[in-house]
Amino acid sequence: MKPIVKDWIEKAEGDFATAQREMRARKNPNHDAACFHAQQCVEKYMKALLQQANVAFGKTHDLISLLDLLLETKPLWEEYRPLLRALNAFAVHFRYPGESADKAMATQAFKYCRMIRLRMREYLNIKS
Repeated sequence: MKPIVKDWIEKAEGDFATAQREMRARKNPNHDAACFHAQQCVEKYMKALLQQANVAFGKTHDLISLLDLLLETKPLWEEYRPLLRALNAFAVHFRYPGESADKAMATQAFKYCRMIRLRMREYLNIKS
């Protein structure tokens, strides 16, 4: 595995741990942060996969744009488009005043993150 791929995975795992910690919090959970870090985890795993496949992706946080690049080498990932579209919303909507995520939204975001993360780890042959 390329060093840059490992770096992306480490960053993704940091986001996963943060989202997981917020989901487990009994006192004052930050649902906005859980949603944001779930999206960030998936974004960074997608970038790891693109790095592994030598596909340039530029600076973007848009999961759909990253998916479109991944589809060139992994067409079966199309099935994740609806989940990625939902996660995309969590990258921005709840980071600023005016809107907040609730427990149901955070639960959904984290569920999607776990599903996609597991698939990506399998593809990258990461044991855990």
